[in-house]
Amino acid sequence: MNSKLDLRPLDASFGAIVNGVDLKTVGDHLFNEIYQLWLDHSLLIFPKQTMRGSDQVQFAKRFGELEFDIKSVSNINKDGSVRSDTKNDDVLKILQGNMSWHADSSYLPVLSKGAVFSAKVVPSSGGETSWADMRSAYDALDSDTKHNISNLAAYHSLYYSQSKLGHNHSTRSDYNGYGFFDQDPPLRPLVYSHPETQRKILTLGRHAYGVPGMKENESEAFLAELLEFACQPPRVYQHNWQVGDVAVWDNRSLLHQARPWDMTEPRIMYQSRIAGDEKSDFAPSPKQGAA
Repeated sequence: MNSKLDLRPLDASFGAIVNGVDLKTVGDHLFNEIYQLWLDHSLLIFPKQTMRGSDQVQFAKRFGELEFDIKSVSNINKDGSVRSDTKNDDVLKILQGNMSWHADSSYLPVLSKGAVFSAKVVPSSGGETSWADMRSAYDALDSDTKHNISNLAAYHSLYYSQSKLGHNHSTRSDYNGYGFFDQDPPLRPLVYSHPETQRKILTLGRHAYGVPGMKENESEAFLAELLEFACQPPRVYQHNWQVGDVAVWDNRSLLHQARPWDMTEPRIMYQSRIAGDEKSDFAPSPKQGAA
């Protein structure tokens, strides 16, 4: 097949670097090719793009309806200064939480489909993003474990995950509260079937807790052990951002995490989040104690 794309698969079980394309000018035929590559690889990274916010939103919309158009993910105040109050600043607490493995919006009724993420300002070192392949993680499980987890589920809550950092979100916070879902937390199966590829995927991450039928400490240890197994080479990739890089990942197939950096340095990224499908990505919220 003739293609304008220069595709370089990553040294991992997933992902590819894509050169030779300007995402602002992609036609329908080429986008269809990009979409299929995205399903195949789960993560595509496009270096040296020159996208404005409006360009990013328009590109993200081609993957489906958006959960939100575009948000800044940064440690910068509105006046341009660097945030420094790590004890009381809810924005920094969210950034710190995002340094653990997670899937976006697993704590909401509908899991997000994916994200378009771009780098505007990067620190001199650190601040990378890592992804982990939950498709290959499931494939690597032994048959007994696959059988044992086939009917298990876990609750997902941002209140739960952030409480581990001492984060009690305030209505007077600079953080807009996105993700603090004030209904019973969704109960998601540990094994998820991808609606487009039909591959089986582990649904894990920092928001998951409270496997029904297990005691609290038993559930926590079980989920931690499963997550540690899943997030190992060759199922992980860490990207060192350069200004202008754009990543598009399948949130249904991958976990991700930010890597630490010197927070006296600015890091400004922009995310457009692609909405999931209520038919395939919805999880019910059975009556359950407070997260």
